[in-house]
Amino acid sequence: MHQTPLQTPFPPPASLSRRRFHALAALGGAGLALGAVGPAQAQFRVEVTGVGLQQIPFAIAPFRLATGLPQDVPAIVRANLERSGQLRALPGGSAILDESARPDLAPWRAAGVDALITGSVNRLADGRFDVRFRLWDVVRAQDLGGLSFPVPASDLRLAAHRLSDFVFERLTGTPGVFATRIVYVSRHNERHNLWVADADGENAQTALASAEPIISPAWSPNGQQLAYVSFEARRPVIYTHEVATGRRRLLAGFRGSNSAPAWSPDGRRLLATLTFGGSSQIFALDTTGTGQPQRITQSSGIDTEPAFSPDGRWVYFVSDRGGSPQIYRMTPAGADVARVTFEGNYNISPAVSPDGRWLAYISRIGGAFRVCVMELANGRITPLTDTSADESPSFAPNSRLIMYATQAQGREILMTTSLDGRIKTRLASVPGGIREPDWGPFQR
Repeated sequence: MHQTPLQTPFPPPASLSRRRFHALAALGGAGLALGAVGPAQAQFRVEVTGVGLQQIPFAIAPFRLATGLPQDVPAIVRANLERSGQLRALPGGSAILDESARPDLAPWRAAGVDALITGSVNRLADGRFDVRFRLWDVVRAQDLGGLSFPVPASDLRLAAHRLSDFVFERLTGTPGVFATRIVYVSRHNERHNLWVADADGENAQTALASAEPIISPAWSPNGQQLAYVSFEARRPVIYTHEVATGRRRLLAGFRGSNSAPAWSPDGRRLLATLTFGGSSQIFALDTTGTGQPQRITQSSGIDTEPAFSPDGRWVYFVSDRGGSPQIYRMTPAGADVARVTFEGNYNISPAVSPDGRWLAYISRIGGAFRVCVMELANGRITPLTDTSADESPSFAPNSRLIMYATQAQGREILMTTSLDGRIKTRLASVPGGIREPDWGPFQR
């Protein structure tokens, strides 16, 4: 999607699966449907709960809009920014203000607004739409710049996400994640679906539909492929899958169980848990499908759920070598193994934040499975949730939010939480249970 800076008359300032630890059991049944990616029959709706300690108050003035727009761009932007937990929307008034207007900022300042967004969506002669906006620092009375996105109707949501990313980064100093994607698995009426959706859960597309379970989807570092485990062969095997084309390749179909795929940061290797040697151990696979698996762990127990650190220096994994499932750390070659978690007797599903500062995982606390986060520099642990069946934590690519699966009122749902646990977003799902989320990388 092309974007163009708007000319400004004065320069801007410098400025949500708790995978079972024990070995997977093969399941029966047959049937698989794979083809063109199709739209979801229903979409997520977002509900934000909680109040952060610091939230930037912003307002979106009514845009100048073409008639018959298929997407409400300002509403998408508002929902994105509120869902971040770091911004709070205030009323935008009734006067239309497009990106060319120079608004009187004094009334907005008196109303407690710190940042104002103005803009327009116009229909172009070729049928596309031109999404334009400008961001104002109300407190300092400064123009923070703007962009123009000429897009087809099908990309209006993406333009709104890009707009949101620009605003979020200018106001917080942190890149926005609204234009990224998520993947998750649903089960409904004995049908299993692998979905790829926008980060807000909307625009969900079916990547794979099967009569057999699909688990452990994982994005490649460039966001172009997925790895996942399918039971279509009556046992767990690992596929890699091109998101754009739907083409896939069997990567690990060895005797026994093949599970828990994890990409290396350079995308050249995949770590996975294999059992063809007897017990569940972690092996390295070449993502081209060439060569033989290289065994990484050498314990007599169960080693599984590998997760790379973003710099590729370390691999975090789960092992019961000490008597109970705990998280350990090792080099990618399997050396320098050290235990990481010591609180509690059941800690699984490690996920390392893209900035390398945090480790999210699932801990059993008083019989409840809850998302916890550890600050790796000092080992400080914070439980983030008060639910009892959490699983599969996954960081946003800017490291500011964690997505996870849980249960509420007997339903399996997705949620996100801020790193302090104060802001949570619930995403009401398509029919059926929602599990196994993974948040994709920034688009390259």
